[in-house]
Amino acid sequence: MSVDGRLLANIGVLAAVVEAGGFARAADGLGLTPSGVSRAIARLESRIGVRLLDRTTRAMTLTDEGRRLYAQVGPLMSGIEDAVGQTTDASAAVRGRLRVNVDPFFARMMLAPHLSTFLDRHPRLELDLVTREQLGDLVGEGFDLAVRFGTPPSSSLIARELLRTRTITIAAPAYLERHGAPAAPSELADHACIQMRDSLSGQPLTDWEYRRGRQRVSVKVHGRLTVNEFGSMLGACLSGAGIARVKAIGVQRFIDSGQLTQVLTDWQGEAFPLYALYPSRHLPAAKLRAFVDFVAALAQGHGAAAD
Repeated sequence: MSVDGRLLANIGVLAAVVEAGGFARAADGLGLTPSGVSRAIARLESRIGVRLLDRTTRAMTLTDEGRRLYAQVGPLMSGIEDAVGQTTDASAAVRGRLRVNVDPFFARMMLAPHLSTFLDRHPRLELDLVTREQLGDLVGEGFDLAVRFGTPPSSSLIARELLRTRTITIAAPAYLERHGAPAAPSELADHACIQMRDSLSGQPLTDWEYRRGRQRVSVKVHGRLTVNEFGSMLGACLSGAGIARVKAIGVQRFIDSGQLTQVLTDWQGEAFPLYALYPSRHLPAAKLRAFVDFVAALAQGHGAAAD
């Protein structure tokens, strides 16, 4: 609905005059001259077509029409002030609803175990966490921000890099006892490799790339198991179903506990950056800043070298 800004401004001047009890005090509060206040009231009366104030050199009173108008608009003006005050509070107070588009791998392996800490820290915040493989239309779908792996798309979104990690190659000790460990990337062709489907094309990602110094190789892997999400891949790998290639930050605790073993340790996999994406860096709400800072702290604690 279209709102006449000049009409609202003049009504605001009327309310200020009534609350201040006179033109001079209202002018001081509004940062106007008394003549400016008088002209605003005159414009309002001309717009409505009726006199709202009876004023002399000594006194100012509302007409009957002025009293009826003020009785109706007074609460509305107070409501507008309250709404503006609450919105202004959002710049400093972490409150309200925050809707976040999150990479499933990041959500499961890094964020989920720490969500209670974040929510306890900000009791006035409601967090709506949506995990999905693709970014989609961040603004059009009503998200406040996104946390995604990979190079961000060319767009007007603000991108803040949080960390970089590389893929590593892993297998369960039981699998390696039965089949041995590959000594070079080329030997992966003789192993059962758990393949992940590309979220865009739906096709298995069969080309695994490695780097050692200036040497780069690409190996086409094979296997009878193909999955489309990390949880299934991790569970299958832990059970000994085959060799998997995963982001290093997601599985370090399984390696440390001996549930998984890293192979091809002298070969580096592909690098993946993690970004926080949001519509604008201009006056971001406190809730957005708080979440991004929290995720950045998590990323620093889990960061894996990508060099």
